[in-house]
Amino acid sequence: MTSAVLEIDYSDQGSGPPVLLVHGWPDAACGWNAISDGLTREGYRVIIPSLRGSGDTRFRDDSTVRDGSAVALAHDVLDLADGLGLGRFAVVGHDWGARTAFVLAAVAPERLSCITALALGYQPRGQFTIPASFAQARLFWYQWLMYLDAGAAAIAADPIGFAREQWDTWSPRGWYTEEQFAAAAESFRNRDWVAITLNAYRSRFLPEEPRDHRYEDLRARVADTELLHVPTLMLHGALDTCDPPATSEGLGQYFDSYRRVLIDDAGHFPHREQPEQVLRHLLVHLRDHG
Repeated sequence: MTSAVLEIDYSDQGSGPPVLLVHGWPDAACGWNAISDGLTREGYRVIIPSLRGSGDTRFRDDSTVRDGSAVALAHDVLDLADGLGLGRFAVVGHDWGARTAFVLAAVAPERLSCITALALGYQPRGQFTIPASFAQARLFWYQWLMYLDAGAAAIAADPIGFAREQWDTWSPRGWYTEEQFAAAAESFRNRDWVAITLNAYRSRFLPEEPRDHRYEDLRARVADTELLHVPTLMLHGALDTCDPPATSEGLGQYFDSYRRVLIDDAGHFPHREQPEQVLRHLLVHLRDHG
């Protein structure tokens, strides 16, 4: 699907109420395979895009700012939905995809039947802050590395090795196979994966980091939004060692409708690690708010 900015690579399977599955970082569209199969069996139309900088999604113009912010990702989802002629739809997002779902609920609630967020809790007004505890700050070492030019250069030299480090440390050891990582790593070979990765994190605290000004209206709307009116399901891996479960506790006050579930025996990638648990809770949410 061609938007003003991207050639968006996506899959579209099944028929019925549309559900968009938005992958996170560092992951790929193939991470949704088990969830997608389950949803199509239950009568849903499942659409899975590759994010900007991932898979076969490409920028149309080399001069376009490689903006990796959540508002840019949310705009891409709306462009895809418009291109496919979707009216209202559900969004299920993991990690960056979860943040994208929250942004969509803030800026386009009339388009959404419900959202489901995996691994990342809601940040009211889209605000990023330094973690209050040094323990959590230590878990975010990979982010701080990106703020150093030497760190960014090291990541650019071995992006797949950098991604593997997150897979090895964000969930209990042994949760993935070499074949699964290799399939996802193909997505990280996108020529803009490093640029989008670095911008997504560096732009949070480095004011000189470039951003695409076509999304300023969305940024302003997110900054003005605290309460979300879209029914929300939060699924958090009980063994997540990047964003521990405590990071999504006590957020119900920011939603009209909110339910939070811990996924047993799962770390940061619950849809990959425990797809049956995730699918069971997701189907209930979709049926309640379809």
